[in-house]
Amino acid sequence: MRVLITGSDGYIGSLLAPMVRDAGHEVRGIDTCLFEGCSLGSEPNAVPTQRLDIRDVDVADLSGFDVLIHLAAISNDPLGHLDPARTYEINHQASVRLGRLAKRAGVERFVYASSCSLYGASLPDDLLAESAPFNPVTPYGESKVLAERDLGKLADDDFSPVFLRNATVYGHSPRLRLDLVVNDLVANAVAMRTIVIKSDGTPWRPLVHIEDVARAALAAIESSREAIHNEAFNVGRTQENYQVRDIAAIVSQAVPDCDIVYADGGGPDTRCYRVDFSKAEKHLPGFHPRWTLIDGVRELAGSYRDHGLVPGDLGSDRFIRLHRIQALLRKGRLGPDLRWLRVSQSTV
Repeated sequence: MRVLITGSDGYIGSLLAPMVRDAGHEVRGIDTCLFEGCSLGSEPNAVPTQRLDIRDVDVADLSGFDVLIHLAAISNDPLGHLDPARTYEINHQASVRLGRLAKRAGVERFVYASSCSLYGASLPDDLLAESAPFNPVTPYGESKVLAERDLGKLADDDFSPVFLRNATVYGHSPRLRLDLVVNDLVANAVAMRTIVIKSDGTPWRPLVHIEDVARAALAAIESSREAIHNEAFNVGRTQENYQVRDIAAIVSQAVPDCDIVYADGGGPDTRCYRVDFSKAEKHLPGFHPRWTLIDGVRELAGSYRDHGLVPGDLGSDRFIRLHRIQALLRKGRLGPDLRWLRVSQSTV
């Protein structure tokens, strides 16, 4: 198949795009390249990528593709809070516009990278399946709810959207992020010999390794239409729901001689939920998650050591998405609409 991936140069996309290509598909990317050069170690094994904001995509950019995997987004809660109106513009409005254009262009399958953040907050004893009510507590989470709702309305005999509600992702990527809980805890352990918990440690988080996220997306493009048409799948493993304090304990096992400390002012986090992932394992053909948290923590620790992660990297704008955007705004390289200034569109 001919597959187009938005966000192909990001944290997930830089790992997913080569995986889809290596599975035998023809792959192209679209990305703003805001995080170009933000790597720990080697640069990504890139696919041909057009430097383009998804808000500026036209039908011609989508013509000739069988599948569109839509990853590009304001990618987390802190960045979503920076400018909530911009978060809705990009994550909701631009995503729905992209779906409409893809449908006009004859793209048959639209794989949308959603998030378990749309569940938002729930009782600790609840195990949330795809039919659970949404309760987002951030602009990022709400933008995912709205995008799913309106993309689902486009489904018909010729256009099949599928929604992959990824758990909180972790694991090494060519475009590393340290603003994800597992990646952050392991980085502090390796670089500082300290595991810093920024809440009271009680919130529940569903976790998924980045390679399993990529495998789910690959399964979604290779499955039959009947299996995925207008369906939502939680992506992760039911056994991989953890309280933050338990994540810290697992990190301390993998990186010995570390102190676990609680940051000043850390209290309960309203983002607290546990998720049931059985639907994807049973009904998304070809998807079988492979990673456990302990294995992923060991992988991360080894990667950080191999690539020489140092204390100065922990708050670096290379690895914290919010810091990167703020730095580009300060330097006058991005406009207030988060578009590049004086950068022409090109293929990279």
